[in-house]
Amino acid sequence: MSELKPFCIPTNLKQKSNKKFRGSHLFFRDSLTPLFRKVHNGFMWKEFKTFIMRGNVMDLAVGIIIGAAFTKIVSSFVSDVLMPVLSLGLGKLDFSNLFIVLNGEAYPTLDAAKKAGVATLNYGLFLNAIIDFLIVSFAIFMIIKGLNRLKLAEAAKAPADTKECPECLSVIPLKARKCSHCGSLVS
Repeated sequence: MSELKPFCIPTNLKQKSNKKFRGSHLFFRDSLTPLFRKVHNGFMWKEFKTFIMRGNVMDLAVGIIIGAAFTKIVSSFVSDVLMPVLSLGLGKLDFSNLFIVLNGEAYPTLDAAKKAGVATLNYGLFLNAIIDFLIVSFAIFMIIKGLNRLKLAEAAKAPADTKECPECLSVIPLKARKCSHCGSLVS
């Protein structure tokens, strides 16, 4: 059985002889030279720039930034405006202080339990997070619904600039007198 030889890259890429290479290690510098040449000549930079400047990548970046800012606003609305009103209606109940102490002792607030180093189940904070999520998802739903309504209104206003050929049913320009697909005359 023949011995498997390790993969080696020659130090001199112009060498065409079948001589064995010195050592059994990879010569990374020579193997990466074409890659560095592409980077140095600007090929990869141009490709990266075209990738980044695509519309959907930029839209995604803007959406993430706006979403993060919107989440902060909604969280503030829930914790500073909505929850006090709900707790007033439910008998001065503060959801952020709803917790279960796992060792069985009693603590007046969640902060006191945390200072004591006790393990707790903070279901009140979880309820706040659920309310945050529901408000954010409802607001996003309303925004998408409004955008879809605008798109439908724009589509209804735009006049048709194409028609169907009566013979082959392909789409042709409105001003065409002859179908470019089947060659039939169109009135």
